[in-house]
Amino acid sequence: MKPFVINRYGRIVFPFNFVPAFDFSVFDSLEQFSAVIRRDFEEKAPTESDIVARIHAGGYKTRYELLRDLALTLFWANRYGITLYEKRPTRWRDVPRFRDEVFLPVFKASDMSELSAAVDAGYRALGTTWDEGVEDKAFRILFDVFRHRRWGGAELPAIKPTVAEALANPRNTTWTLLAYDPDYPGYSWQDIVECHHAVPELEALLRQTMVLHNEYRWDRSKLRLTEVGKLDGDDWVVVFTPRSEDAADFIRRARAGHRQRVARPAPAATQRPITPYPPIEVRKRFAVMPRLEALAVQKGEHVCTNEDLIRNAAWCWSPMTAEEIHLKTGIAQRLYTDLDLDHLALLAARRALEKSGRRPEEIGAVVFCSCTSAKMMPSVATWLSGQLGMFQTHTSCDLVAACAGLPYGLGEAVRLLQEVERPVLVVCGEKFSDKIGTVRTSRMIFGDGAAALVVAPAERGAAPDVEVFQTYASGPMSEVDSIVWPNPEFDNNITVYGPEVRNLVKRYLGQMLAELKALPHPDGGAGTLMDAIELTVPHQANRTMVERIAADAGLAPETCYFNIETVATRSMTPSAPVSSIARCASSRPASAPARWAGTSSCGWIRRSRREATRGGDVRHALIFQLGGAGWAPPKPSHSRRSRQHGSLWAPSSYSRGGLVLILCAVAYSPA
Repeated sequence: MKPFVINRYGRIVFPFNFVPAFDFSVFDSLEQFSAVIRRDFEEKAPTESDIVARIHAGGYKTRYELLRDLALTLFWANRYGITLYEKRPTRWRDVPRFRDEVFLPVFKASDMSELSAAVDAGYRALGTTWDEGVEDKAFRILFDVFRHRRWGGAELPAIKPTVAEALANPRNTTWTLLAYDPDYPGYSWQDIVECHHAVPELEALLRQTMVLHNEYRWDRSKLRLTEVGKLDGDDWVVVFTPRSEDAADFIRRARAGHRQRVARPAPAATQRPITPYPPIEVRKRFAVMPRLEALAVQKGEHVCTNEDLIRNAAWCWSPMTAEEIHLKTGIAQRLYTDLDLDHLALLAARRALEKSGRRPEEIGAVVFCSCTSAKMMPSVATWLSGQLGMFQTHTSCDLVAACAGLPYGLGEAVRLLQEVERPVLVVCGEKFSDKIGTVRTSRMIFGDGAAALVVAPAERGAAPDVEVFQTYASGPMSEVDSIVWPNPEFDNNITVYGPEVRNLVKRYLGQMLAELKALPHPDGGAGTLMDAIELTVPHQANRTMVERIAADAGLAPETCYFNIETVATRSMTPSAPVSSIARCASSRPASAPARWAGTSSCGWIRRSRREATRGGDVRHALIFQLGGAGWAPPKPSHSRRSRQHGSLWAPSSYSRGGLVLILCAVAYSPA
């Protein structure tokens, strides 16, 4: 887990975006590690020659552009030192000669004077971008590291020689310092976290500069390359030691070169079902009809804006502005929480019970849906049952279905009603903020949140609130693995593969629309179920992508509603229904309080006809999730009047899973 912190300025900071911290347990070989280094360092950074060539060609328009490239090339040149090792200046006489965890790096001399002169002249020829003093400070530090390197970067090996191995060739050259001050100024962890500037890009650059300075925490003008055979006992040398025990274990494995795991089985060829799975018509299939008594949501308490993402730009991120993030995703901010996921879910569950007016002893089952839970025993559902004061339930279980968590949970609740004939509490929650790491695409779209709903038996003879539902799952492995967590290839961070996600969305969206057009009109009128839909609330994931695909499928953009801009996506578990509630509240007649209805993911839901006959009009809404979501509505009570009112919470989030579609009928009842 890689959590965020809040600094004294109230700003959100992702420390691991500036100080690389790999999980070395996921690497079986040096080749795997080297592939990650190439992707995160080499492919994102220009070489020294690239920078100079761009300077000569007039390719840099601002000082910031040059400073950013300078920082990136220094991260690349230090790619192994900053990930695997710590640098420790030590008197040569005190260096152990035969320990396998102490390394003496060997370098080839490289003349940086011509390149340094070109960079210095290029910087001075450019105008100030935002803040001359801050930009000059960053340049002084970065340029000092750059010009005193005295070695090339391309030939550096990941695994450094031990002291004994380096001494085997007396002509090997290593770092020595003419003088070393153990109190040489540097930046503390707190300095990096508390770094503050009004310009987000400069704030990120300053943090990167601090980290790079700390990697060479000595007077760099005193650095020399010396043959190991000529070292004197009083000489200061820079030895490398593993940054952590995990790093040490990986180095040992890489040096041994014999760790091999059993080959993983290959996936089978994908086969379509023998016959399609028909939608579930609740009236025909079940005896106990479901009634949605209450919905509630718990949102994250910390706002992370697009500007905050730019302030936390990692060394491996391609350049992007806050506005470009908004245009690409439709998201301006996301919500994070300091709470653990189980406590976030508990708050949503308590609110749902309060809204429904139900006591703990009335609840027959608890279902918790999440793909980011770290609690295995007891299950979160069982833990919630105990926290809520339930002495015993018929079922308390966790359900892992990624973005399809809510529809699976809702479908399970409808089935459980047939057994217990008592209310079922469905709780959905996700906490992505500490599982993203440096994966930029994931950081842009994911947030934290939880939602809960109470599904109770309807009165005898009453129409169900869930009339038809449908779920989809699986597909080609490229689509099944379109969003992965944990992903060993990305340091176990959650990873989104955009093209595969789009393929999944297109396939299931087309299937959904075809099924809607094949079902009859819900009120027996002319046309199909699709013709009854007035409002579409898509899965609140990537608005730009969803709008484009929905338009290609024939859904008019003006009939689609989003609130993703202010809450981002938290998997299907706590997103789309909230959006539907927010939309219904914003569009209701001024004199009529909004009734709530809705749900998400591969299903259709329709509000009870009994409510519609009270004088309000019924509006049908389709809610589909192209990955999943969760949500929360107003607070109902057992009195007729108060059930028509209540505050609306509208969060949103994102993960992955099945396509989500839901039909809601929203009744506007007179006060």
